[in-house]
Amino acid sequence: MTDNKKWEVVIGLEVHAQLSTETKIFCGCKSEYGAPANSRICPVCMGMPGVLPVLNRQSVEYGIKAGLAMNCEIASYSRFARKNYFYPDSPKGYQISQFEEPLCENGFINIGTDSNSKKIGITRIHLEEDAGKSMHEPNRPESKVDLNRAGVPLLEIVSEPDLRSPEESYEYLVKLKQLLRYLGISDCNMEEGSLRCDANISIRKPGDKKFGTKTELKNMNSFRGVEKALHAEIKRQIETLESGGTIVQVTNLWDESSGEIKQMRAKEGSDDYRYFPEPDLVPFTIDQKQINGIKENLPELPEKKMDRFVSEYKLKDEHALVLTASRGVAEYFEELTTITEDPKNSANWIMGNVSRVLNDAGISIDEFTVAPARLAELMKNVSDGSISISAARTVFDEMLTDESPVGSVIEKLGLKQMSDSSEIDKIVQEVIDSNPDEAERYKSGEAKLKGWFVGQIMKASHGKANPQIANESLDRLLNIDS
Repeated sequence: MTDNKKWEVVIGLEVHAQLSTETKIFCGCKSEYGAPANSRICPVCMGMPGVLPVLNRQSVEYGIKAGLAMNCEIASYSRFARKNYFYPDSPKGYQISQFEEPLCENGFINIGTDSNSKKIGITRIHLEEDAGKSMHEPNRPESKVDLNRAGVPLLEIVSEPDLRSPEESYEYLVKLKQLLRYLGISDCNMEEGSLRCDANISIRKPGDKKFGTKTELKNMNSFRGVEKALHAEIKRQIETLESGGTIVQVTNLWDESSGEIKQMRAKEGSDDYRYFPEPDLVPFTIDQKQINGIKENLPELPEKKMDRFVSEYKLKDEHALVLTASRGVAEYFEELTTITEDPKNSANWIMGNVSRVLNDAGISIDEFTVAPARLAELMKNVSDGSISISAARTVFDEMLTDESPVGSVIEKLGLKQMSDSSEIDKIVQEVIDSNPDEAERYKSGEAKLKGWFVGQIMKASHGKANPQIANESLDRLLNIDS
Protein backbone atom coordinates (compact mmCIF):
# COMPACT_ATOMS: atom_id res chain seq x y z
CA MET A 1 0.00 0.00 0.00
CA THR A 2 1.48 3.34 -1.08
CA ASP A 3 1.43 6.17 1.44
CA ASN A 4 0.54 9.36 -0.44
CA LYS A 5 1.36 11.49 2.61
CA LYS A 6 5.04 10.96 1.86
CA TRP A 7 4.61 12.82 -1.42
CA GLU A 8 3.31 16.19 -2.58
CA VAL A 9 1.35 16.17 -5.82
CA VAL A 10 1.78 19.04 -8.29
CA ILE A 11 -0.78 19.41 -11.09
CA GLY A 12 -1.25 21.95 -13.85
CA LEU A 13 -4.13 21.78 -16.32
CA GLU A 14 -4.38 22.87 -19.94
CA VAL A 15 -8.01 23.31 -20.98
CA HIS A 16 -9.15 23.80 -24.57
CA ALA A 17 -12.61 25.36 -24.84
CA GLN A 18 -14.31 25.67 -28.21
CA LEU A 19 -15.67 29.17 -28.66
CA SER A 20 -19.32 29.52 -29.59
CA THR A 21 -18.72 31.69 -32.65
CA GLU A 22 -20.91 31.10 -35.69
CA THR A 23 -17.90 30.67 -37.97
CA LYS A 24 -14.36 29.36 -37.70
CA ILE A 25 -11.46 31.47 -36.50
CA PHE A 26 -9.79 32.18 -39.87
CA CYS A 27 -12.50 31.58 -42.49
CA GLY A 28 -16.26 31.84 -43.02
CA CYS A 29 -17.09 28.14 -42.63
CA LYS A 30 -19.73 27.27 -40.04
CA SER A 31 -18.34 25.77 -36.84
CA GLU A 32 -21.46 23.77 -35.99
CA TYR A 33 -21.29 20.29 -34.46
CA GLY A 34 -22.73 17.18 -36.08
CA ALA A 35 -22.65 18.19 -39.76
CA PRO A 36 -21.84 15.46 -42.34
CA ALA A 37 -18.12 14.77 -42.63
CA ASN A 38 -16.17 17.34 -44.67
CA SER A 39 -19.27 19.45 -45.37
CA ARG A 40 -18.07 22.54 -43.48
CA ILE A 41 -14.71 23.14 -45.16
CA CYS A 42 -13.08 25.53 -47.62
CA PRO A 43 -9.57 26.05 -49.10
CA VAL A 44 -8.52 28.04 -46.00
CA CYS A 45 -9.33 25.40 -43.37
CA MET A 46 -8.10 22.68 -45.75
CA GLY A 47 -4.69 24.38 -45.87
CA MET A 48 -4.61 24.77 -49.66
CA PRO A 49 -1.61 26.66 -51.15
CA GLY A 50 -2.01 30.39 -51.63
CA VAL A 51 -4.92 30.99 -49.27
CA LEU A 52 -4.86 33.65 -46.55
CA PRO A 53 -6.50 33.42 -43.12
CA VAL A 54 -8.63 36.30 -41.81
CA LEU A 55 -9.06 36.63 -38.05
CA ASN A 56 -12.56 36.27 -36.60
CA ARG A 57 -13.04 39.44 -34.50
CA GLN A 58 -15.60 37.84 -32.21
CA SER A 59 -13.12 35.15 -31.13
CA VAL A 60 -10.82 37.91 -29.85
CA GLU A 61 -13.70 39.56 -27.94
CA TYR A 62 -14.61 36.20 -26.40
CA GLY A 63 -10.99 35.69 -25.35
CA ILE A 64 -10.92 39.11 -23.69
CA LYS A 65 -14.15 38.27 -21.85
CA ALA A 66 -12.57 35.11 -20.47
CA GLY A 67 -9.44 37.00 -19.47
CA LEU A 68 -11.40 39.66 -17.61
CA ALA A 69 -13.51 37.06 -15.80
CA MET A 70 -10.31 35.29 -14.71
CA ASN A 71 -8.57 38.45 -13.50
CA CYS A 72 -5.96 38.42 -16.29
CA GLU A 73 -3.84 41.16 -17.79
CA ILE A 74 -5.13 41.78 -21.33
CA ALA A 75 -2.39 42.28 -23.89
CA SER A 76 -2.37 45.57 -25.79
CA TYR A 77 -0.32 43.83 -28.51
CA SER A 78 -0.77 40.20 -29.49
CA ARG A 79 0.14 38.01 -32.41
CA PHE A 80 -0.21 34.49 -33.75
CA ALA A 81 2.51 31.90 -34.28
CA ARG A 82 2.93 28.70 -36.23
CA LYS A 83 3.23 25.57 -34.12
CA ASN A 84 4.86 23.03 -36.43
CA TYR A 85 4.04 19.34 -36.16
CA PHE A 86 2.84 16.63 -38.48
CA TYR A 87 -0.40 14.84 -37.76
CA PRO A 88 -2.80 13.33 -40.33
CA ASP A 89 -5.76 15.50 -39.29
CA SER A 90 -3.77 18.75 -39.41
CA PRO A 91 -3.89 19.60 -43.13
CA LYS A 92 -1.33 22.42 -43.13
CA GLY A 93 1.37 20.55 -41.22
CA TYR A 94 1.22 23.29 -38.57
CA GLN A 95 -1.30 24.85 -36.23
CA ILE A 96 -1.94 28.58 -35.96
CA SER A 97 -1.69 29.30 -32.26
CA GLN A 98 -0.14 31.92 -29.97
CA PHE A 99 3.20 31.62 -28.22
CA GLU A 100 5.25 34.63 -27.13
CA GLU A 101 2.47 37.24 -27.16
CA PRO A 102 -0.73 35.57 -25.90
CA LEU A 103 -4.00 37.43 -25.49
CA CYS A 104 -4.19 37.17 -21.69
CA GLU A 105 -1.70 36.44 -18.89
CA ASN A 106 -1.22 36.37 -15.11
CA GLY A 107 -4.75 35.74 -13.90
CA PHE A 108 -6.42 33.58 -11.27
CA ILE A 109 -9.69 32.01 -10.20
CA ASN A 110 -10.79 30.94 -6.73
CA ILE A 111 -11.99 27.46 -5.90
CA GLY A 112 -13.64 26.23 -2.72
CA THR A 113 -15.91 28.14 -0.35
CA ASP A 114 -15.34 31.54 1.23
CA SER A 115 -14.17 29.87 4.44
CA ASN A 116 -11.84 27.51 2.57
CA SER A 117 -10.92 29.36 -0.62
CA LYS A 118 -7.82 28.74 -2.72
CA LYS A 119 -6.43 30.88 -5.52
CA ILE A 120 -5.39 28.98 -8.66
CA GLY A 121 -3.16 30.97 -10.98
CA ILE A 122 -3.86 31.28 -14.69
CA THR A 123 -0.56 31.42 -16.60
CA ARG A 124 -2.05 32.42 -19.94
CA ILE A 125 -5.14 32.33 -22.13
CA HIS A 126 -4.58 32.26 -25.86
CA LEU A 127 -6.42 31.67 -29.12
CA GLU A 128 -5.71 28.88 -31.58
CA GLU A 129 -7.37 26.79 -34.26
CA ASP A 130 -8.51 23.20 -33.80
CA ALA A 131 -7.34 20.33 -35.98
CA GLY A 132 -9.57 17.90 -37.87
CA LYS A 133 -10.66 14.52 -36.62
CA SER A 134 -9.24 11.10 -37.51
CA MET A 135 -11.82 8.34 -37.77
CA HIS A 136 -10.59 4.78 -37.39
CA GLU A 137 -12.67 1.92 -38.77
CA PRO A 138 -12.61 -1.01 -36.33
CA ASN A 139 -12.82 -3.78 -38.93
CA ARG A 140 -10.69 -2.24 -41.68
CA PRO A 141 -6.97 -1.31 -41.67
CA GLU A 142 -7.61 2.29 -42.66
CA SER A 143 -8.40 5.70 -41.23
CA LYS A 144 -10.40 8.61 -42.61
CA VAL A 145 -10.14 12.31 -41.86
CA ASP A 146 -13.01 14.75 -41.25
CA LEU A 147 -11.86 18.37 -41.50
CA ASN A 148 -15.08 19.96 -40.23
CA ARG A 149 -13.33 20.81 -36.94
CA ALA A 150 -10.19 22.16 -38.66
CA GLY A 151 -10.09 25.89 -37.97
CA VAL A 152 -12.72 25.86 -35.21
CA PRO A 153 -11.73 28.56 -32.67
CA LEU A 154 -10.28 27.33 -29.39
CA LEU A 155 -9.40 29.14 -26.20
CA GLU A 156 -6.51 27.46 -24.41
CA ILE A 157 -6.45 28.18 -20.67
CA VAL A 158 -3.23 27.15 -18.94
CA SER A 159 -3.15 27.00 -15.15
CA GLU A 160 -0.16 27.47 -12.90
CA PRO A 161 1.00 24.23 -11.17
CA ASP A 162 -1.07 25.23 -8.13
CA LEU A 163 -3.35 22.20 -7.90
CA ARG A 164 -2.40 19.67 -5.25
CA SER A 165 -4.90 16.85 -5.70
CA PRO A 166 -7.27 15.30 -8.23
CA GLU A 167 -10.16 16.66 -6.15
CA GLU A 168 -8.88 20.24 -6.43
CA SER A 169 -8.46 19.67 -10.17
CA TYR A 170 -12.11 18.61 -10.41
CA GLU A 171 -13.20 21.75 -8.51
CA TYR A 172 -11.09 23.92 -10.79
CA LEU A 173 -12.64 22.41 -13.94
CA VAL A 174 -16.16 22.86 -12.57
CA LYS A 175 -15.43 26.53 -11.79
CA LEU A 176 -13.84 27.09 -15.21
CA LYS A 177 -16.82 25.55 -16.99
CA GLN A 178 -19.21 27.66 -14.90
CA LEU A 179 -17.39 30.87 -15.83
CA LEU A 180 -17.24 30.08 -19.55
CA ARG A 181 -20.95 29.25 -19.62
CA TYR A 182 -21.87 32.37 -17.63
CA LEU A 183 -19.97 34.41 -20.20
CA GLY A 184 -21.84 32.65 -23.02
CA ILE A 185 -18.63 32.02 -24.96
CA SER A 186 -18.57 28.19 -24.90
CA ASP A 187 -21.11 25.45 -24.25
CA CYS A 188 -18.29 23.36 -22.65
CA ASN A 189 -19.84 20.10 -23.87
CA MET A 190 -17.15 17.45 -23.38
CA GLU A 191 -19.24 14.83 -25.20
CA GLU A 192 -19.09 16.95 -28.36
CA GLY A 193 -15.43 17.81 -27.90
CA SER A 194 -16.00 21.48 -27.10
CA LEU A 195 -14.11 21.19 -23.82
CA ARG A 196 -10.94 19.13 -23.54
CA CYS A 197 -8.42 18.86 -20.75
CA ASP A 198 -4.77 17.76 -20.62
CA ALA A 199 -2.93 17.46 -17.32
CA ASN A 200 0.71 17.82 -16.29
CA ILE A 201 1.54 15.84 -13.17
CA SER A 202 4.62 15.50 -11.01
CA ILE A 203 5.35 14.50 -7.44
CA ARG A 204 7.97 15.60 -4.94
CA LYS A 205 8.81 15.23 -1.28
CA PRO A 206 6.94 17.70 0.97
CA GLY A 207 9.07 20.79 1.48
CA ASP A 208 11.05 20.39 -1.75
CA LYS A 209 11.22 23.57 -3.81
CA LYS A 210 12.16 21.88 -7.07
CA PHE A 211 9.43 20.22 -9.13
CA GLY A 212 9.72 16.56 -10.01
CA THR A 213 9.77 15.29 -13.60
CA LYS A 214 6.32 15.85 -15.08
CA THR A 215 4.27 13.69 -17.38
CA GLU A 216 1.40 14.80 -19.59
CA LEU A 217 -1.92 12.99 -19.50
CA LYS A 218 -4.47 13.07 -22.34
CA ASN A 219 -7.70 11.43 -23.49
CA MET A 220 -9.88 12.26 -20.50
CA ASN A 221 -13.52 12.62 -21.49
CA SER A 222 -15.25 13.86 -18.34
CA PHE A 223 -14.41 15.77 -15.18
CA ARG A 224 -14.73 12.59 -13.11
CA GLY A 225 -12.58 10.90 -15.75
CA VAL A 226 -9.91 13.54 -15.16
CA GLU A 227 -10.09 12.89 -11.42
CA LYS A 228 -9.79 9.11 -11.85
CA ALA A 229 -6.97 9.41 -14.39
CA LEU A 230 -4.99 11.72 -12.10
CA HIS A 231 -5.33 9.28 -9.21
CA ALA A 232 -4.04 6.49 -11.45
CA GLU A 233 -1.05 8.51 -12.72
CA ILE A 234 -0.13 9.71 -9.23
CA LYS A 235 -0.22 6.12 -7.97
CA ARG A 236 1.96 5.01 -10.90
CA GLN A 237 4.55 7.71 -10.26
CA ILE A 238 4.74 7.02 -6.53
CA GLU A 239 5.12 3.27 -7.06
CA THR A 240 7.81 3.88 -9.70
CA LEU A 241 9.89 6.10 -7.42
CA GLU A 242 9.42 3.95 -4.32
CA SER A 243 10.58 0.88 -6.22
CA GLY A 244 13.80 2.66 -7.26
CA GLY A 245 12.72 3.70 -10.77
CA THR A 246 12.74 7.13 -12.41
CA ILE A 247 9.99 9.19 -13.99
CA VAL A 248 10.47 9.82 -17.70
CA GLN A 249 8.92 12.92 -19.32
CA VAL A 250 6.32 11.36 -21.60
CA THR A 251 2.80 11.91 -22.87
CA ASN A 252 0.41 9.26 -21.56
CA LEU A 253 -3.13 8.29 -22.53
CA TRP A 254 -5.89 7.46 -20.08
CA ASP A 255 -7.87 4.34 -21.03
CA GLU A 256 -11.28 4.82 -19.41
CA SER A 257 -12.49 1.29 -20.12
CA SER A 258 -9.53 -0.46 -18.49
CA GLY A 259 -8.64 2.25 -15.99
CA GLU A 260 -5.02 2.11 -17.15
CA ILE A 261 -2.35 4.63 -18.09
CA LYS A 262 -0.74 3.91 -21.47
CA GLN A 263 2.34 5.62 -22.87
CA MET A 264 1.71 7.52 -26.11
CA ARG A 265 4.99 9.27 -27.00
CA ALA A 266 7.96 11.18 -25.63
CA LYS A 267 6.86 14.57 -24.31
CA GLU A 268 7.59 17.45 -26.65
CA GLY A 269 8.92 20.81 -25.50
CA SER A 270 8.37 24.19 -27.14
CA ASP A 271 11.62 23.78 -29.12
CA ASP A 272 10.20 20.67 -30.81
CA TYR A 273 7.36 22.74 -32.28
CA ARG A 274 9.73 25.29 -33.90
CA TYR A 275 7.42 28.23 -33.18
CA PHE A 276 7.79 31.30 -35.34
CA PRO A 277 5.50 34.31 -36.00
CA GLU A 278 2.61 33.54 -38.36
CA PRO A 279 3.53 35.42 -41.57
CA ASP A 280 -0.01 35.44 -42.99
CA LEU A 281 -1.58 37.28 -40.03
CA VAL A 282 -0.56 40.73 -38.86
CA PRO A 283 -0.23 41.33 -35.10
CA PHE A 284 -3.29 42.95 -33.58
CA THR A 285 -3.63 45.67 -30.96
CA ILE A 286 -6.29 46.09 -28.30
CA ASP A 287 -6.87 49.52 -26.81
CA GLN A 288 -8.15 50.19 -23.31
CA LYS A 289 -11.39 51.63 -24.64
CA GLN A 290 -12.23 48.29 -26.27
CA ILE A 291 -11.36 46.41 -23.08
CA ASN A 292 -13.51 48.77 -20.98
CA GLY A 293 -16.44 48.34 -23.37
CA ILE A 294 -16.26 44.55 -23.08
CA LYS A 295 -15.86 44.78 -19.30
CA GLU A 296 -18.97 46.94 -18.94
CA ASN A 297 -21.03 44.33 -20.78
CA LEU A 298 -19.86 41.32 -18.79
CA PRO A 299 -22.70 39.49 -17.04
CA GLU A 300 -22.80 39.32 -13.27
CA LEU A 301 -20.39 36.48 -12.46
CA PRO A 302 -21.14 33.55 -10.12
CA GLU A 303 -19.33 34.77 -6.98
CA LYS A 304 -20.97 38.21 -7.05
CA LYS A 305 -24.35 36.72 -7.93
CA MET A 306 -24.12 34.31 -5.01
CA ASP A 307 -23.26 37.12 -2.58
CA ARG A 308 -26.21 39.15 -3.89
CA PHE A 309 -28.63 36.23 -3.55
CA VAL A 310 -27.61 35.84 0.10
CA SER A 311 -27.93 39.54 0.91
CA GLU A 312 -30.93 40.46 -1.27
CA TYR A 313 -33.06 37.32 -1.00
CA LYS A 314 -31.88 36.19 2.47
CA LEU A 315 -30.98 32.73 1.19
CA LYS A 316 -28.64 30.33 2.96
CA ASP A 317 -25.14 30.16 1.48
CA GLU A 318 -25.61 26.54 0.38
CA HIS A 319 -28.90 27.38 -1.38
CA ALA A 320 -27.41 30.40 -3.14
CA LEU A 321 -24.51 28.21 -4.28
CA VAL A 322 -26.89 25.74 -5.92
CA LEU A 323 -29.03 28.44 -7.54
CA THR A 324 -26.04 30.26 -9.04
CA ALA A 325 -24.23 27.18 -10.32
CA SER A 326 -25.87 27.80 -13.69
CA ARG A 327 -26.61 31.23 -15.13
CA GLY A 328 -29.85 29.87 -16.61
CA VAL A 329 -31.06 28.51 -13.25
CA ALA A 330 -30.15 31.79 -11.54
CA GLU A 331 -32.15 33.78 -14.09
CA TYR A 332 -35.10 31.37 -13.79
CA PHE A 333 -35.04 31.83 -10.00
CA GLU A 334 -35.00 35.62 -10.24
CA GLU A 335 -37.87 35.69 -12.72
CA LEU A 336 -39.90 33.33 -10.55
CA THR A 337 -39.16 35.35 -7.42
CA THR A 338 -40.19 38.60 -9.13
CA ILE A 339 -43.63 37.08 -9.75
CA THR A 340 -44.13 35.21 -6.46
CA GLU A 341 -42.35 37.70 -4.17
CA ASP A 342 -41.36 34.61 -2.17
CA PRO A 343 -37.62 33.86 -2.60
CA LYS A 344 -37.48 31.00 -0.10
CA ASN A 345 -40.42 29.09 -1.59
CA SER A 346 -39.16 29.77 -5.13
CA ALA A 347 -35.74 28.42 -4.18
CA ASN A 348 -37.30 25.30 -2.64
CA TRP A 349 -39.31 24.55 -5.79
CA ILE A 350 -36.28 24.97 -8.05
CA MET A 351 -33.93 22.94 -5.87
CA GLY A 352 -36.60 20.28 -5.43
CA ASN A 353 -39.00 19.49 -8.25
CA VAL A 354 -37.35 21.51 -11.02
CA SER A 355 -33.89 20.08 -10.32
CA ARG A 356 -35.35 16.59 -10.17
CA VAL A 357 -36.74 16.94 -13.69
CA LEU A 358 -33.54 18.47 -15.07
CA ASN A 359 -31.39 15.70 -13.58
CA ASP A 360 -33.70 12.83 -14.57
CA ALA A 361 -34.07 14.08 -18.15
CA GLY A 362 -30.45 15.21 -18.47
CA ILE A 363 -31.49 18.64 -19.76
CA SER A 364 -30.57 22.24 -19.01
CA ILE A 365 -32.96 24.86 -17.65
CA ASP A 366 -33.17 26.30 -21.18
CA GLU A 367 -34.92 23.08 -22.27
CA PHE A 368 -37.28 23.00 -19.29
CA THR A 369 -40.88 23.25 -20.48
CA VAL A 370 -42.53 24.99 -17.49
CA ALA A 371 -41.99 28.75 -17.68
CA PRO A 372 -41.54 30.73 -14.43
CA ALA A 373 -44.98 32.35 -14.86
CA ARG A 374 -46.71 28.93 -14.97
CA LEU A 375 -44.79 27.64 -11.97
CA ALA A 376 -45.70 30.82 -10.10
CA GLU A 377 -49.37 30.16 -10.89
CA LEU A 378 -49.06 26.65 -9.47
CA MET A 379 -47.41 28.00 -6.32
CA LYS A 380 -50.25 30.53 -5.94
CA ASN A 381 -52.79 27.68 -6.03
CA VAL A 382 -50.96 26.10 -3.10
CA SER A 383 -50.71 29.32 -1.09
CA ASP A 384 -54.40 30.17 -1.48
CA GLY A 385 -55.48 26.65 -0.49
CA SER A 386 -56.79 25.56 -3.90
CA ILE A 387 -54.58 22.45 -3.85
CA SER A 388 -52.36 20.74 -1.31
CA ILE A 389 -48.59 20.68 -1.63
CA SER A 390 -48.64 16.92 -2.35
CA ALA A 391 -51.24 17.45 -5.08
CA ALA A 392 -49.14 20.30 -6.47
CA ARG A 393 -46.30 17.87 -7.15
CA THR A 394 -48.66 15.72 -9.21
CA VAL A 395 -49.92 18.78 -11.10
CA PHE A 396 -46.33 19.90 -11.68
CA ASP A 397 -45.42 16.58 -13.32
CA GLU A 398 -48.49 16.82 -15.56
CA MET A 399 -47.56 20.38 -16.54
CA LEU A 400 -44.34 19.08 -18.10
CA THR A 401 -46.36 17.76 -21.05
CA ASP A 402 -49.71 19.54 -20.70
CA GLU A 403 -49.52 23.21 -21.67
CA SER A 404 -53.10 23.97 -20.57
CA PRO A 405 -53.69 26.66 -17.94
CA VAL A 406 -52.76 25.45 -14.48
CA GLY A 407 -56.38 25.62 -13.31
CA SER A 408 -57.43 23.34 -16.18
CA VAL A 409 -54.72 20.81 -15.28
CA ILE A 410 -55.91 20.78 -11.66
CA GLU A 411 -59.52 20.25 -12.77
CA LYS A 412 -58.51 17.51 -15.20
CA LEU A 413 -56.68 15.60 -12.48
CA GLY A 414 -59.49 16.18 -9.97
CA LEU A 415 -57.09 17.55 -7.38
CA LYS A 416 -58.81 20.79 -6.39
CA GLN A 417 -58.58 21.00 -2.63
CA MET A 418 -61.75 20.92 -0.54
CA SER A 419 -61.85 24.06 1.59
CA ASP A 420 -65.58 24.30 2.36
CA SER A 421 -65.68 23.88 6.14
CA SER A 422 -69.20 22.43 6.14
CA GLU A 423 -68.18 19.67 3.69
CA ILE A 424 -65.06 18.91 5.70
CA ASP A 425 -67.11 18.86 8.95
CA LYS A 426 -69.28 16.07 7.49
CA ILE A 427 -66.24 13.95 6.62
CA VAL A 428 -64.58 14.59 9.98
CA GLN A 429 -67.74 13.64 11.85
CA GLU A 430 -68.00 10.39 9.88
CA VAL A 431 -64.38 9.53 10.79
CA ILE A 432 -65.07 10.32 14.49
CA ASP A 433 -68.25 8.21 14.49
CA SER A 434 -66.35 5.30 12.89
CA ASN A 435 -63.58 5.42 15.49
CA PRO A 436 -65.16 6.19 18.89
CA ASP A 437 -62.41 4.54 20.98
CA GLU A 438 -59.67 6.52 19.28
CA ALA A 439 -61.77 9.70 19.65
CA GLU A 440 -62.05 9.17 23.42
CA ARG A 441 -58.32 8.48 23.75
CA TYR A 442 -57.52 11.65 21.79
CA LYS A 443 -59.90 13.69 23.97
CA SER A 444 -58.20 12.20 27.04
CA GLY A 445 -54.86 13.66 26.01
CA GLU A 446 -53.27 11.09 23.65
CA ALA A 447 -52.05 13.86 21.33
CA LYS A 448 -50.23 11.58 18.89
CA LEU A 449 -53.62 10.34 17.64
CA LYS A 450 -54.26 13.70 15.99
CA GLY A 451 -51.93 12.79 13.11
CA TRP A 452 -53.69 9.45 12.74
CA PHE A 453 -57.09 11.15 12.58
CA VAL A 454 -55.94 13.66 9.99
CA GLY A 455 -54.61 10.75 7.92
CA GLN A 456 -58.02 9.05 8.09
CA ILE A 457 -59.75 12.31 7.11
CA MET A 458 -57.44 12.75 4.12
CA LYS A 459 -58.08 9.15 3.11
CA ALA A 460 -61.85 9.59 3.36
CA SER A 461 -61.67 12.79 1.30
CA HIS A 462 -59.38 11.17 -1.30
CA GLY A 463 -56.66 13.63 -0.32
CA LYS A 464 -58.73 16.70 -1.14
CA ALA A 465 -59.51 18.07 2.32
CA ASN A 466 -57.58 21.16 3.31
CA PRO A 467 -55.35 19.82 6.13
CA GLN A 468 -55.49 23.04 8.17
CA ILE A 469 -59.27 23.19 8.06
CA ALA A 470 -59.46 19.44 8.82
CA ASN A 471 -57.27 19.96 11.92
CA GLU A 472 -59.45 22.80 13.13
CA SER A 473 -62.66 20.85 12.42
CA LEU A 474 -61.44 17.78 14.34
CA ASP A 475 -60.64 19.77 17.49
CA ARG A 476 -63.84 21.79 17.26
CA LEU A 477 -66.10 18.76 16.87
CA LEU A 478 -64.36 17.01 19.77
CA ASN A 479 -64.46 20.16 21.91
CA ILE A 480 -60.65 20.23 22.23
CA ASP A 481 -58.91 23.54 22.74
CA SER A 482 -56.19 24.07 20.14
